[in-house]
Amino acid sequence: MSSYQSNAGHAEAGANYLNHSHGLRSWFLTLDHKRIGILYLVSILTAFLLGGIFALLVRTELWTPAETIMDADTYNKLFTLHGAVMIFLFIIPGIPAALGNFVLPLMLGAKDVAFPRLNLASWYLYLIGALFSLYSIATGGVDTGWTFYTPYSTETNTSVASITLGVFILGFSSIFTGINFIVTIHKLRPRSMTWFRMPLLLWALYATAIIQVLATPVLGITVLLLFLEKTLGIGIFNPALGGDPVLYQHFFWFYSHPAVYIMILPAMGVISELFTTFSHRPIFGYRFIAYSSIAIAVISFLVWGHHMFTSTQSGLVNTIFSFLTFLVAIPSAIKVFNWLATMYKGSLTFQTPMLYALSFLFLFGIGGLTGLFLGALATDVHLHDTYFIVAHFHYVMFGGVVIAFLGGLHYWWPKIFGRMYNETWGKISALLVFIGFNVTFFNQFVMGSQGMPRRYYNYVDQYTSYHQYSTVGSYLLGFAFLIMAVYLLHSLFRGAKAESNPWGGPTLEWECASPPPHENFAETPQVGEAYDFSGIEYDPETDSYKKRRAVPSAPPPPTS
Repeated sequence: MSSYQSNAGHAEAGANYLNHSHGLRSWFLTLDHKRIGILYLVSILTAFLLGGIFALLVRTELWTPAETIMDADTYNKLFTLHGAVMIFLFIIPGIPAALGNFVLPLMLGAKDVAFPRLNLASWYLYLIGALFSLYSIATGGVDTGWTFYTPYSTETNTSVASITLGVFILGFSSIFTGINFIVTIHKLRPRSMTWFRMPLLLWALYATAIIQVLATPVLGITVLLLFLEKTLGIGIFNPALGGDPVLYQHFFWFYSHPAVYIMILPAMGVISELFTTFSHRPIFGYRFIAYSSIAIAVISFLVWGHHMFTSTQSGLVNTIFSFLTFLVAIPSAIKVFNWLATMYKGSLTFQTPMLYALSFLFLFGIGGLTGLFLGALATDVHLHDTYFIVAHFHYVMFGGVVIAFLGGLHYWWPKIFGRMYNETWGKISALLVFIGFNVTFFNQFVMGSQGMPRRYYNYVDQYTSYHQYSTVGSYLLGFAFLIMAVYLLHSLFRGAKAESNPWGGPTLEWECASPPPHENFAETPQVGEAYDFSGIEYDPETDSYKKRRAVPSAPPPPTS
C-alpha cells in the first residue's frame, strides 16, 4: 500500500483531531497544532466581526457632512478601534496563526510544530492582549488613531495605556509564532523535502517569521516607551517634556512597514497555492517566487521612511526612501507575472477559492500600482493624509490580505472540518465581496485626489455623494459576509462529507484524511516535486481527486 493510501484512509481506522478527545479542557490545554489553529481561527474571526461593526458605524456616520448618529469624540474612538482591532487582532495574526498553524505541519508531512507548548502559549498571549483591547473599549475607548501618534497619545485621557500594553503582549504572541515556524521548517522537513521542494506557502510563512522575529521587538519597545511616558511622565516623545514626536514615527514605522509584509507575504503564499491547484499545473517560476519572498522580507526593513516624506527628513533621505519604495515593488511584480503565467494554458476551474484568487490579482494590482503614486515625492506631498491613502491601504490590506485569507479559508475548509460548503452560495458571496469592496473604496481615490482629508468627522458638501457611495458599498460588503457566515456554519452540520482531496491539490496536506487524524500521518508521506500533478487523477464517483496507486517495482532476480 502506498503512503498516500495509508494516510488518506488512516482516519477511518481511528478518531480525527476533532473527536480525539472531548470537553473544554481538552481544547484549552491542547498541544495539537490543528486545534490551536481552530482556537486562533475563532478568535480572529471574532475580532473581524468586532472591527467590521466599528467600520459600518463609521461609514454610517459619514453618510452626511454633519452629525448623523454620533458625536465627534465617539467617531474618533470607533475609527481608532476599527483600525487597531483589524490590524493587531485580525490581519497580522490571521493567515499565519490560524491557517498557517493548521496546514504548515501537514505540508511538511510532520506530526506537529517544533514547540507545541510555545504554540499554545502564543494563543494565550494573543487572548490576553485581546482582553486588554476589550478593556480599553469598555473603559471609554481610544481616540488617537491606530498609530497612537504622540504627543496626542500622551496628552489624551482615553485608554491609551491599556491598549498599548495589549499591543505589547500581542507582539510576544507574534514572536513566539515566528520562532516556532522557523524551527519547524528547518528541523521537521522530511529528508527528501529539500528547500526547493517546499510548497510556496511555506516559503512565505518562513519569510514572514523572519520579519516577525526581527521587527516586532521594535514595536514592543516603542509602545513600552509610550506606556512609560504616559504613566510616569518621562520625556521620550512628548515635546512638552523634552521628547521628540518624530522619533516615535521613526520607531513605529520601522516596525509597521515590515508589518505590512507580515500581513501580505502569507497572503501571497496562499494565492500561489490557489493558482497552481485550480490551474492544475505546476507553478511557473517556482524559484523566482520563493526568492522574491525572501527579497521582500529583506527590503521591507529599508522603506519605512516613505511614510514620513512630509516630516523633517532631508531631500536626500526622501529620495533614497523613494527609490527603495519602487525597488520593493519588483519582487511583488515577479509573483504577479508568474501567477499569470501559471494560468496560461492551464486547465482552469472556477470554484470559490479560485474566484478569491482572481479577485486578489485585480484588487492587489490596483493597491500596488496606486502605491507607486505614494512612492513618488511629487505626488505623495499632494496625496498625503487624504482619502487616496485610505483607498490604497484598503486595496492592499483588504483587497490583498483579507481576500487571500477568505480564499485560503474556503480552500482548506474541507480539510479543516471535513465538510463541503455550498459552492453556489460561495460564488455568490465572493462576487458580492468583490462588488461591495470596489463600491466602497474605488471612489475614494477620486475623493482623495480632490483633497478630502482622511479621518475627518465633518466634510464639505462636494464630497457627500462619494461618502454615500462608500457607505452603500460597506453595507453590501457586510451583507456578503453575512451570507458567508450562514453557509459556512450550515456546512458544519449539513455539509456533504469532504474527500481527502476535493480540489486536486498536489501538496502533502491533501494526502491525509479530511479532517486529519490526531497525529496527521500514519507514516511519513513520500515527497517529490512541490507541485507534481502527474500522479493525480479525477474520480467522478466521489467528485474528488486521488493519487494513482503506486506500482510496485519488480522483485530482484534470485541470486545463484
